[in-house]
Amino acid sequence: MKIKGKKVLVVGMAKSGIAVAKVLCGLGAHVIANDVKSHEKLGESLKPLEGLDIEYQLGKPAEELVDDADLIVVSPGVPLDQPFYYRALDLGKELIGEVELAYRLSSSPFVAITGTNGKTTTTSLTYEIFKTAGVKARLAGNIGFPMIEQVLDAGCDTVVVAEVSSFQLETIDSFRPRVSAILNITPDHLNRHKSFENYVNAKARVFMNQRDGDYVVLNYDNDVTRRLAEKAPCEVVFFSRSSILGKGVYVKEDWIVENIYGAENKVIPVKDVYIPGKHNLENALAACAVARLWGIETEVIADTLRSFKGVEHRIEYVATIDGVRYYNDSKGTNTDAAIKAIEALDYPIILIAGGYDKGEDFTPFVRSFNGKVKALILMGVTADRIEKCAREQNFHNVYRAADMREAVMKAKNLAKEGYAVLLSPACASWDMYDNYEQRGKIFKDVVMSLGG
Repeated sequence: MKIKGKKVLVVGMAKSGIAVAKVLCGLGAHVIANDVKSHEKLGESLKPLEGLDIEYQLGKPAEELVDDADLIVVSPGVPLDQPFYYRALDLGKELIGEVELAYRLSSSPFVAITGTNGKTTTTSLTYEIFKTAGVKARLAGNIGFPMIEQVLDAGCDTVVVAEVSSFQLETIDSFRPRVSAILNITPDHLNRHKSFENYVNAKARVFMNQRDGDYVVLNYDNDVTRRLAEKAPCEVVFFSRSSILGKGVYVKEDWIVENIYGAENKVIPVKDVYIPGKHNLENALAACAVARLWGIETEVIADTLRSFKGVEHRIEYVATIDGVRYYNDSKGTNTDAAIKAIEALDYPIILIAGGYDKGEDFTPFVRSFNGKVKALILMGVTADRIEKCAREQNFHNVYRAADMREAVMKAKNLAKEGYAVLLSPACASWDMYDNYEQRGKIFKDVVMSLGG
């Protein structure tokens, strides 16, 4: 892809946009950096671009900048239902996202993992399996490592193992992973996608360019992903926690078993998988399927499953203080993820929840309390909605907190010895924090301060 000398408009100066602008500038493009936020509001986030020859057009809509651009690269956090997008379409301008740009600039093969929940854990686990097997690999994408930064010096012998979100998949064109995976699909980001059907279609774009010789790994136990097999233009391999499959990766007699190449092979006893919870068993099954499709031996997969301890901010054990265990699940940014966290812990729970409103129904979330959640502490924009839902479901032990410190202190006072305090917000973080990482870090800092 020829970049040098092109005038490229980069819309959105969050982490992805910053990385794109920096790389494009290094490749000789004339970069126009745009964001609706002003230079002052973006502040420290622009520091990586200091000293680069970039044209800043900040604090203004992108629509008026489209006409002069040869290429438009849109950050995943920027919704497409805006005038600049339709202006670009009318003018026949090429508009892509960071994932598509990285793919075009790369010579590496790709593994792409998506889904409503479990993406980060499964992507990290797959990457660790590849590393243990001696496969050269890079971890990239929505997991926190901009793909554009990971691919430039990665050759054709290096696998890019990428977590990709629905927002990123909206702006792909030719992106073609050798192996893709959709872990599950449940309602999420409906404020952005407008309907569940649109959300499902965005996820399905991960395999739209795959062909014979490529594979997509799908969750047999999730009705939505199972039905996507009918649309896949490549070979489908299922994984299942509850059904024994004729072909795929599944649980049989308390073992993870793979049968992809015509014979059953035991991989590891379920009890030996280090990361806890039924949802993490599904993540392990998916990672096993991806690794076997890459030709990695079952012994290597088993060794990694025994030692992989999970990822930060996802049911992350923080500390035990006065007999109470504290868990950080800040990455539980939707109701399905929070339900899985509640199910994964075998303790009475004091739950901290609430945050940015993505338009979800909180009824299944409250129903999952099922006697295990003893008290609910709410903060953020969704506090009123969640409390109303809780009381409608006859759960009345609800408290409010203005910030994380107050929430943790309330939880400390409510928790008895043998309890767990769980931060699993069931909501995004954007009403109070920059991202879920910041929210989780503040939670951990407050918890660690309790120990004196």
